[in-house]
Amino acid sequence: MNEHKLISTNGITLHAVAAGPEDGPLVLLLHGFPEFWYGWRRQIPALAAAGFRVLAPDQRGYNLSDKPRDLAAYRLDELAADALGLIDAAGRERAFVVGHDWGAMVAWWLALVAPQRLERLAILNVPHPHVARRHLTSDPEQQKRSLYAAFFQLPWLPEVLLGAADWRAAEQALRGSSLPGAFSDADMVEYRRAWARPGAMTTMLNWYRAQLQRPMDDWPEPRVTVPTTIIWGLKDFALRSVMAVESAAECDEVELIELPDNTHWVQHEAPDLVNETLITRFQS
Repeated sequence: MNEHKLISTNGITLHAVAAGPEDGPLVLLLHGFPEFWYGWRRQIPALAAAGFRVLAPDQRGYNLSDKPRDLAAYRLDELAADALGLIDAAGRERAFVVGHDWGAMVAWWLALVAPQRLERLAILNVPHPHVARRHLTSDPEQQKRSLYAAFFQLPWLPEVLLGAADWRAAEQALRGSSLPGAFSDADMVEYRRAWARPGAMTTMLNWYRAQLQRPMDDWPEPRVTVPTTIIWGLKDFALRSVMAVESAAECDEVELIELPDNTHWVQHEAPDLVNETLITRFQS
């Protein structure tokens, strides 16, 4: 059974769902845009049944968690500090960390700045930060695919368009980029409720705005020493698959699993494969 918690970390309060035995190895599940803890609904029970203590937060700016207004509050160092605080709050020195989309970017960042706190890393469909930056600055095809992120830099207009007609555009962003059936009508009720929280869509979009409008000056060295599994749906509309291969090359110990029939939303479309992979790697 899921437990809903409010956890203080890094000067804010995050809502999180916890499951599994309290003394089990900790697995931290980090969602991306435009999701919230519910994006891991197919992973939480499987990991808990395998004996893991699972913690799936609404990351800052999302759903029931705090929503700082300052753009700098959404830089990667702050987001990673939130995650480290969650590990501390669970009374653990180390955790298995799984990330998808923006949550995967935070997971990569954790592996770069605090590798001693991670048991293993699992990445779903987002490239290593250095690989992403390289392609965004020099790869015309990736720049074309990332035009939506440039649109998100505009003030207020993205919020208005995404929220119009009961979040029709936001729903289409999920359903139009995923395989049929990945997001049910009942799922969309949950997502629309989260998106409609006061101020939420602005603070969700601030994850994009903070990285481009206020970029990090000092990036950590790119080498990843934490054992890493990358699961990548090759039909991702937004991210070129070549970045998965280049990201794997930045890791000392890595396994790259490419799914030719899946999109960006692999944990929704291939939950059994994702769950089996996580459990097997984390129990090894």
